[in-house]
This record gives sequence, structure tokens and C-alpha cells, in this order.
Amino acid sequence: MDREAFNSFCATFPAAEHVVQWGNSDVWKAGGKLFAVCGWADGRDAFTFKAGDIAFEVLQERPGVRPAPYLASRGMKWLQQFADNGLTDAELKEQITLSYQMVTAGLSKRKRAELGIPDPQPGPDGR
Repeated sequence: MDREAFNSFCATFPAAEHVVQWGNSDVWKAGGKLFAVCGWADGRDAFTFKAGDIAFEVLQERPGVRPAPYLASRGMKWLQQFADNGLTDAELKEQITLSYQMVTAGLSKRKRAELGIPDPQPGPDGR
């Protein structure tokens, strides 16, 4: 995935907002909450997203994926794909989608309704 494809994909989410900050990084938020970033790592595009507990442990073992600089060092579960051999485009899109869902699930029901964000879907365990 390149930066243009990343931005096009992130723009498809309800209430997604794009800002450029942190040294020309493309930052995507929903309801004021960060869900994805495309910045630079060693002169290449790097994609950062929030991860669930299991994904955080498993995916960081893949080549080209690491705990996100700054965010993960603060104890948050964020990963960064920094090399082409990390995730496939489909896997990266899935992780960005899950990041968006986790972030927006933390918004109040009222805020989600105001923004047109669907209510979170229960997981396989019914939660």
C-alpha cells in the first residue's frame, strides 16, 4: 500500500477526519480520536494503527512490523508497518478497519450517532 491508497482507504470510514501533522504525517481521526497514521520510517511510508491485545503480540513478530514508536512506548497497543515485507495490503486494510472500530467503540453512543458512526458490532463472544 502506498500513501495515496492509504489516504483513499481511510477516507471511506464514516466521520473520518484527515489532518497533516507531526512532520508531514497523514493522520486520520474519528470523533477526535486517532485511528491511523502514515508517516516516514527510514525514508519510506510507514503505517501505524491501534491493535487488539492478541494482534499486538502476534503481528509484531512479523518482519516489517514493530510496536509503533512513541505510542507503544507509552504502553498503548499500536503497531507500525515500516517495511514492504510486513502485512499484505488486505491485511493492512483489515488492521486499519479494526483500529477504526476499536477507537470509535470508545465514543459515547450519542457522539457516534451525531457523527453517523454505526454502533459497534458484538464480537464472537457476544461483547
